[in-house]
Amino acid sequence: MITRGQQVIQQWYKQKNWKQFAFQSEMEAAYLNGFSGLLNAPTGSGKTFALFLPFLADYINKYPDTYTSRKNNGLLMLWITPLRALTNDIKKAMQEVCDEIGIPWQIATRTGDTPAAEKQALKKKLPEVLLTTPESLHLMLAQKEYPKIFAGLQVVVIDEWHELLGTKRGVQVELGLSHLKALCSIGSSQLAVGSEQFSVYSGQLAGNGTLPTENCQLKIWGISATIGNLEQAAEVLLGNNFPAEKIIMVRANLEKKLLIKSIIPENIENYSWAGHIGIKLLPQVMEIVAKSKTTLIFTNTRSQSEIWYHAILDNYPEYAGIMAMHHGSLDNELRNWVEAALHAEALKVVVCTSSLDLGVDFRPVDTVVQVGSPKGVARFMQRAGRSGHHPGAVSKAYFVPTHSLELLEGAALKEGIKKEIFESRDPMLLTMDVLIQYMVTLAVSDGFRADELFNEVKTTFAFADLTRKEFNQLLDFITNGGKTLAQYDEFLKVEVENGLYKVNNRRVAMRHRLSIGTITSELSVRVKWLSGGSLGTIEESFIAKLRPGSVFWFAGRSLEFIRVKEMTAYVKKSNATKGIIPSWNGGRMPLSSQLAAVFRDKLDEVAHGIEQDEEVIALKPLFQLQEQLSHLPQSHEFLIESFKSTEGHHLLFYPFEGRLVHEGMASLLAYRISKIKSATFSIAMNDYGFELLTDDDVPIEEVLENADFFSIDNLLDDIQHSLNANEMARRRFRDIAHIGGLVFTGYPGQQAKNKHLQASTSLLFEVFSEYEPDNLLVRQAYNEALAFQLEEFRLRMALQRISKQSIILKTIERPTPFAFPIMVDSLGREKLTTETMEERIAKMARRYGAEGVKDAENRRPRKPGIVRKKGL
Repeated sequence: MITRGQQVIQQWYKQKNWKQFAFQSEMEAAYLNGFSGLLNAPTGSGKTFALFLPFLADYINKYPDTYTSRKNNGLLMLWITPLRALTNDIKKAMQEVCDEIGIPWQIATRTGDTPAAEKQALKKKLPEVLLTTPESLHLMLAQKEYPKIFAGLQVVVIDEWHELLGTKRGVQVELGLSHLKALCSIGSSQLAVGSEQFSVYSGQLAGNGTLPTENCQLKIWGISATIGNLEQAAEVLLGNNFPAEKIIMVRANLEKKLLIKSIIPENIENYSWAGHIGIKLLPQVMEIVAKSKTTLIFTNTRSQSEIWYHAILDNYPEYAGIMAMHHGSLDNELRNWVEAALHAEALKVVVCTSSLDLGVDFRPVDTVVQVGSPKGVARFMQRAGRSGHHPGAVSKAYFVPTHSLELLEGAALKEGIKKEIFESRDPMLLTMDVLIQYMVTLAVSDGFRADELFNEVKTTFAFADLTRKEFNQLLDFITNGGKTLAQYDEFLKVEVENGLYKVNNRRVAMRHRLSIGTITSELSVRVKWLSGGSLGTIEESFIAKLRPGSVFWFAGRSLEFIRVKEMTAYVKKSNATKGIIPSWNGGRMPLSSQLAAVFRDKLDEVAHGIEQDEEVIALKPLFQLQEQLSHLPQSHEFLIESFKSTEGHHLLFYPFEGRLVHEGMASLLAYRISKIKSATFSIAMNDYGFELLTDDDVPIEEVLENADFFSIDNLLDDIQHSLNANEMARRRFRDIAHIGGLVFTGYPGQQAKNKHLQASTSLLFEVFSEYEPDNLLVRQAYNEALAFQLEEFRLRMALQRISKQSIILKTIERPTPFAFPIMVDSLGREKLTTETMEERIAKMARRYGAEGVKDAENRRPRKPGIVRKKGL
């Protein structure tokens, strides 16, 4: 039987001349039958409507005769997104539906970009639907009498859950949901006035002295693109205490039409083996732009987007006025203008970063260009889906390699999408810094009781294994400063009154509210015109290198630096055509394990003469040269190259496992070599392999005879010895200390200097390490260093794979096509030089005769290689 709500929704579809997809019908049935769960749908398939319309139908079913009348419903739906930019688009779509159906609701947003006046207005009158971010949800939990806000809440939706999973923001969501569920369960029980539990959640009583019971069957839904661990993603979202019979997975199963093509250089032998930005292919890219209605050019870093924008402006000035740039460091007003201009079809091309990755609906966009490998299949799918962003449309994506071997990554990306090989997002566990922040958040508002909060936190996936001893340590930390900081008043934040943990100091409360969040980065300096107006933010370390009069490019403009005052860099327009491009930390993404595996499979196809992909055919001269100079490894082989130059003795290893794994493996193997012969190594790496360079000859054959060389036995001990584990943990501790409230970055416009914060966190790390070795935050820092800086799990798996392969040791005359890019990577480490990177690469190419492959047949033949089978 069709309900009144379903009839209204079906009529709305008919008015729009739209047909409801099967997954939208399935989602409607699941919602109306009281289920929670995960909706898996590709971008541009109508997933927002798939959840919002059933919610409206449910409301209409409850109030069939009065749903069009105005009344004070309070907050009914909370929609959480990872990006502020998503909220504006979703808000517009939702408001249009309500207006067309005749439901007089307010759809509002509350993010860091929401003006203070609007935030105050939201406190006085809540909308029926609120779009917000994880940080803003926690800010709401930090308000006095916050349970009133959520008293009538019916559903919480986590949009783009795959982007939050595996991050500390995702843990924030888990904790926030656990508390909303707890509030709901409290609301559905009869509690007397003045009871112990009521003292925690004050201000919720209904007129009869009990907590409200209506609307307390809280539904939780996540929306996720395809990832490798969808079932686990649902488990993390819903927590450990959600009734299994009320959980369901809804899959769209829509075949997204995707056209992917790589841009192939005309002469691969003359194309840089280690180019950094792919600008040489700009003419081919601009041909695609000219034929398209609107194009998004995705780059992997903000610096890259500035470089491409500058290059297009220099070489194609006719695009001035119809071209824009969009990345996270630009001023919010400028980003909003770009998004509005995209909607209005006023722009021909936008150069952007991940800031436009997620579900913003830009229907005029019909083409996407990806500059450089996105290093992951799922990420490329997400970006490709920005084009043709509506049901039934074809998504067109072009892949622009920034060096020759990246073409093989292009082939691997297409293969990964074809076979639906998507990356998993592993959830974070026991992030004590996030839990400390959350505990203080609750203490800032109405307070909490230890037993209740412990049981509540244990329902989350992230803290299911939290022990009471660890929880008590955290309680001691926020009230007494723990074992080490008890003598310092600034760390004694929370007071205990009759078992209620509460913050009574207004200054502590204000500073905490300013610090809520888990996104940490180097402190940023706002860039403003001398005449007024903001351009965005740049990291403090970059600004510190500038002198008055220095010219740099930012936000697509040539700027002259004037001065810095109170964390603001003042600039004026410059007419100079050359300037420095800002750099931001954290720019390089490592190759994902799934894409790395497909890459190795593609390499295997090359070795077996299977040349079906256009990328592989184009790379044939490069692979022939690799085979001629050394060896082209197959999947059962592990290649090691060695040669001697004026710089020293070079050893090159090719695991094809990604930059982070190679960093850890290079240090580990260097340490294991040093146990046989003492040596000092210089290390360079890229996503395909790594180099060990030393002054002395390395007895590599003797080293390979050692059965423990690629062993995982004593792996953690060897990592500790091979790397400066303390320094890595110290770096991770900076962010942990910030999130955990050990340091305060300052008030708006009065931020502390980065060097002062680093000194403070380093001192705290040393104090904890010496006087409190069981400190939970220090332990977390070491765990994070292993998991995220070294990807210890992937390193372990890679070593196990290599230990079963045949070792191919080749002595070569000069760098091979595989070796050359790795050696170029090491050039960036030299600090003192008057040459540009291009000049230094060209010099190195001339030195090793690596300018091209046309004269390869005339070069001296390689020395015979050593083939060493495992176990011989």
